[in-house]
Amino acid sequence: MDAVNGLLSGFQTAITPTNLFWLLVGCLLGTLVGILPGLGPPATISILLPLATGFDPATGLIMMAGIYYGAKYGGSTTSILMNIPGESASVVTCLDGYQMAKKGRAGQALGIAAIASFVAGTIGVIGLTFLAPLAAKVAVNFGPPEYSALMLFALLLVIMLAGDSLLKGFISMFIGLFLATIGTDLFSGEQRFTGGEIELAGGIEFIALSVGIFAIGEVLVNLEEKTQKPLFAVPKKFRELLPSGADIKRSTPAMLQGGVLGFLIGVLPGAGSTVASFVSYIVAKRTSKHPEEFGKGAIEGVAAPEAANNSETGGAMVPLLTMGIPGSGTGAILLGALVLYGLNPGPLLFSEHSDVVWPIIASMYLGNLALLVMNLPMVPFFAKLLNTPYKVLYPGILLISVVGVFSVNFSIFDVWLLVIFGLLGYVMRKLDIPPAPLVLAFVLGPIAENSIRQSLLLSDNSPMIYLQRPISAALIGLAVVLLLLLTFGRKSRKVREQMLESEV
Repeated sequence: MDAVNGLLSGFQTAITPTNLFWLLVGCLLGTLVGILPGLGPPATISILLPLATGFDPATGLIMMAGIYYGAKYGGSTTSILMNIPGESASVVTCLDGYQMAKKGRAGQALGIAAIASFVAGTIGVIGLTFLAPLAAKVAVNFGPPEYSALMLFALLLVIMLAGDSLLKGFISMFIGLFLATIGTDLFSGEQRFTGGEIELAGGIEFIALSVGIFAIGEVLVNLEEKTQKPLFAVPKKFRELLPSGADIKRSTPAMLQGGVLGFLIGVLPGAGSTVASFVSYIVAKRTSKHPEEFGKGAIEGVAAPEAANNSETGGAMVPLLTMGIPGSGTGAILLGALVLYGLNPGPLLFSEHSDVVWPIIASMYLGNLALLVMNLPMVPFFAKLLNTPYKVLYPGILLISVVGVFSVNFSIFDVWLLVIFGLLGYVMRKLDIPPAPLVLAFVLGPIAENSIRQSLLLSDNSPMIYLQRPISAALIGLAVVLLLLLTFGRKSRKVREQMLESEV
């Protein structure tokens, strides 16, 4: 009952005209930030932080939270329309969202992304409202060994995005892991694989890598086509641009499981929306009646990662508010904002500052609804942008890519990296090597490396620490089982296929 009473009082504060106005401003800014690759929620919130300090704490934090989850909504737009993932969590959405756009179903993909975001975002906020204390206790049990095992399991899951060739999946993943090692070693302070380039001391910029691999690589491949027609066929009738009842029915299980998984993974500090989105995608593929359609334009392949990506926001707020542990760069900025307002995150935050915490949580319910209302009417407009000849569309994609990459650090070096990774993406497509494992391994690699090295420091270099802790031992066991399934399961499937072909 305390949660219900707190939530009701939070709504009373959140629905005041001032708070509603700044909530809508935050949601709109977040959506724009999500659509335009490069700037990102952390930079946007940082820029607006001086402005927000002049507000009441509840008002300022409501606006910043709106930017946070608004960006999750907007991130799907360029992923679906242009194969440009604005952030790492949007990589998985590219797999089926862009394929749906190429089949003339961009409107349905955008619509289901908005609906899944609303449904799962609401699930995440409900979890934050009623399960925060319990979820916080689970997160406390995760130390470096548990994160090491979780990342090992996650990296093996990445291979499942490889399609039919396990070898090509491993090649893609190892390229990503190697690229992740470039930069400065956090433990020794020494530079690794930088070739003396000072610009690489901080590592490779993710936006340059992801946009190059996906967007530029796709443009280069499609430039080989001789057709002068628009790349995408877009229906003219409004109702044909939105998801049908059958689409929503088919996507509902993916939305619900993505909402639950995204919240649970979001509770784990450091796991983040990237892990949540692709774990949800894999689960949706494994439980689907049509797994062969994934990667070719399955609508569940859009619903699942978008759902997990948005519900993760509610989960990430749990350790942030109850323990002061941010799970991402955006979470770190929000933590700084809390401290700036004189609020100390921890178990006593809900009791000592309920007049601030509950309005923030209540505003997230309202924000999810506002984003749905704002985004669905824009679906036909965005979809019709694709009814453009490639001579116009491709230069636009290249311009957005270059500007987005340059705006991160205002570095020409990053633009050259964009060109290099664009060529790499082109070569990978010509060799039929999947790009998704590379990008996801690049994101997960540093987390895995740091966790493993911290675990070995704690155990005096003894790997037995992983088996002495129940959670890490269970995760390693699951990883071994998954590796066996990946190795022998595919072999047995190929044998069955060959037997069927011989009988025919």
